Amino acid sequence: MKSPFYPIEVHDLTVSYQRKPVLYGVDLEIEEGSLVGVIGPNGAGKSTLIKTIMNMVSPNGGFVKIFGKNPKAGTKHIGYIPQKESVDWDFPVTVMDVVLMGRYGRLGWFGRISKDDRRMAHECLEKVDMLPYANRQIGNLSGGQQQRVFLARALAQESSIYLMDEPFAGVDAVSEKAIVSILKSMQQDGKTLVIVHHDLATAKEYFDHLLLLNMRKIAYGPIQKVFTQDLLQKTYGGRLTIFSEMASQAARQPEIEMEKSIS
Repeated sequence: MKSPFYPIEVHDLTVSYQRKPVLYGVDLEIEEGSLVGVIGPNGAGKSTLIKTIMNMVSPNGGFVKIFGKNPKAGTKHIGYIPQKESVDWDFPVTVMDVVLMGRYGRLGWFGRISKDDRRMAHECLEKVDMLPYANRQIGNLSGGQQQRVFLARALAQESSIYLMDEPFAGVDAVSEKAIVSILKSMQQDGKTLVIVHHDLATAKEYFDHLLLLNMRKIAYGPIQKVFTQDLLQKTYGGRLTIFSEMASQAARQPEIEMEKSIS
């Protein structure tokens, strides 16, 4: 049964670092079962928004609600994949160890990993085609394989909401397509997914909703309404006029594989 509350509600959210505004007056209501791409230039506050929803960053004003609860109480509903650069890939843990970490939130203070937890981790690795690598050290994998493992860890949390900060960064094309397929399968299961993304060329293919962000919310809604030349220009400004051309090309020929991307 669907919750009477939005999975994620953000109202008048303002966040600053050392008195420098990063997000200002952001309002957002994300419906259950949405697959949302968060798009904007560097420094637009995309990662800050994700971290604030996760209760990792405290806002200066406004609030976040997770299924009607404050972020601290609501994080139990959230699976999180951080930016690749924030992970210590040299830490001596195996692939299976990493995925089992996704079960810790369900164990309590004195809980121990059970056979059921290991079975769940096994199933999650199987879903992302990484089970043969279960005993390999995480640092010995390719970028695409590492991201698949972190996706398996998120799946092991059995969350309702998944927040992912640039999960396709440093990922090969084959792994990216595989990850997108998994995300869409999760959406079909009723999960709500919010993905920080940097590639306009694939945005229409990957997401059904789009948040255009540049410190403020420029637009949010179904991708057919938001992925427009005018709104993209407002998001990226005059510095990046190529985006207008890309949006126009995508609208005319969505099947074209465009090689240009943004960071």
